[in-house]
This record gives sequence, structure tokens and C-alpha cells, in this order.
Amino acid sequence: MKLLVTGGAGYIGSHVTHLLVARGDEVTVCDNLVNGHRAAVHPGARFIQGDLLHADTLRALFDGRRYDGILHFAAYTLVNESMERPWRYLRDNVLAGGNLLQAAAEHRVPRFILSSTANLYEEPQRLPISEDEPVQPGSPYGEGKHMIERMLSWMNRLQGMAGCSLRYFNAAGAHPQGHIGEDHRPETHLIPLVLQVALGQRDEITVFGDDYATPDGSCIRDYIHVMDLAAAHILALDALAEGELRACNLGSGHGYSVLEVLASARQITGHAIPARIGPRRAGDPARLVADNAALRDWLGWQPQHRALHPIIASAWNWHRQHPRGYPE
Repeated sequence: MKLLVTGGAGYIGSHVTHLLVARGDEVTVCDNLVNGHRAAVHPGARFIQGDLLHADTLRALFDGRRYDGILHFAAYTLVNESMERPWRYLRDNVLAGGNLLQAAAEHRVPRFILSSTANLYEEPQRLPISEDEPVQPGSPYGEGKHMIERMLSWMNRLQGMAGCSLRYFNAAGAHPQGHIGEDHRPETHLIPLVLQVALGQRDEITVFGDDYATPDGSCIRDYIHVMDLAAAHILALDALAEGELRACNLGSGHGYSVLEVLASARQITGHAIPARIGPRRAGDPARLVADNAALRDWLGWQPQHRALHPIIASAWNWHRQHPRGYPE
């Protein structure tokens, strides 16, 4: 297939691109490299540096080209930053997504996969979290993703564009060969932060609260290996029927606590990884775990790395090989 991957120089987009190229798809990657890394893009993909907010980028992507599908990852993705700079998320992310959807509709692209978020469920009433849970975005980041989901719904309704929104829980880990992995600047995700302590790049890790109603008192989250997440995108792309519209939660279906992450990282790295207990962070629920039954039933997908150990081990393999991340 001829495919467009936006944000293909980012963490998740780069892993999806590697799988697509490996199976023989003709892939065009678009990324503005504000947060992505040129070195993360598979050399077998066509690369266009540009911004979906700009008409010249859209012309470069679509003029004289036909795509069988689009996978849209390009976005600002920091929940906390979205609370401080909401218009970057409510304006820029939404306009970029809208521009892309408009171009896709005008050029009759038949399939569209949207990178969405579990941040659509601010206060889940039931655990594990299913797609029946009311959508109540917990941040401008989540609100922006929901707006793009709604635009995709309208393109499906009005033009028959097949679409799937995949609502991620906590992506983690790295490619098994360690040549691509997670490199955010600044880093905000727990597992790479813990591994930075193991590498001596940070003095300690802060555990925000040890008095939650969980077995060890720390928050529980659903960590999904990035390769399992990437595989789900490709299965969804292939499975979408003409005119079909879906929204699916994408997680492992199993939760691990912050202290369990620490214990596993200490075992894998052989480092003490000092930690201190800090106060709770406002808005942090005790548990967030996906009900992934809808995705499993539709695609026959199963996470291949449900245990925490192989997720952290693959991340450690990447960080040891690239202690400073990608070259600038």
C-alpha cells in the first residue's frame, strides 16, 4: 500500500513506519521535527519535513500523489504542557488534524487511522476502562484529540471515509534491536525517567504519592509495549472495511504500579535507582487500566509483551545504546 505517516519521526510513528516498510509498503513520512528526530525515520521511507499548518506542506504531500491510507501521529502530546499552553493543543493540534482530514477527503483517501488518547476518560466510573465510558477529556490535549475524532466521524458520515481512532494508554519500550526508541525532550514518562537515573543522568526518581488505595500505595497504570501498539495500527489499517468507523482503547489490559516499575528496573539494570516519596499530583487517579476486548474481538490482536519485564528490558537496551538519545 501507499501510505502517509504524519509524525513519523516521533516515538510511536517511527515504530509504525519501521513495521510498514519492513512488510513492503511505500511510506511517506511527514514531520516538522519540533519533537521528532530525523534519525528515527526508516531510511526506506520518503521523508518530507513540514508542518500540517502550512499549505505548502500539504501541497508537497498530496499534489500528484495517491494514498491508500493515512496514519496521523503528528501532534503536541504533553498533558501538563497543555494545561499551561492550551492553544498549542486546542488550536494547533486541531487545525493540523483538520487540514490533514480536509486534504484526505479532497484526494479521496479511503482509510484514516488517528492516534488518540486515554486522556479522553478523565474520571472513569468503571475499571477496566471500556469504550462505553463517557468521554470527558482531562486536559486541552485530550480535548483536542476528541475534536479530531469528531471531525473524522463527520468525514465518515459525509464522504464514507473509513476511520479508526486508537485511544492509547501508556506506550513504553523500544524496538527489539534497539535502533529506535523513546527520546522526548523534556522527558516526562516514568520508565525513561527511571532509566535516566540508572544511567546517572538524574539523581533520583520521585514517586508521587504512596497512600493510594492500591496494593503498594502507588498509582497503577497500563503499560503497552510500543511494538504491540504499532502492530495494532497496522492490523486496524488492514481490517477497516469501506465506510467503517471505529474507536478502540489500546492498552495491554494489565496494570503495574510505580513501585513495581521501580523494582523491575532495578533488577534489569543492576542499579539501585534512588527514589523519594513526594506528594500526590493533582488529578492523578489511583488506577488506569484498559479494557481492550473491543480491539481483540475485532482484530484478533493480542499484546505479545504483557509482562512488565520485557517492556523495561527493551527500553533499557535502547537507552544503553543511546544514552543521550538520537543525535541532533
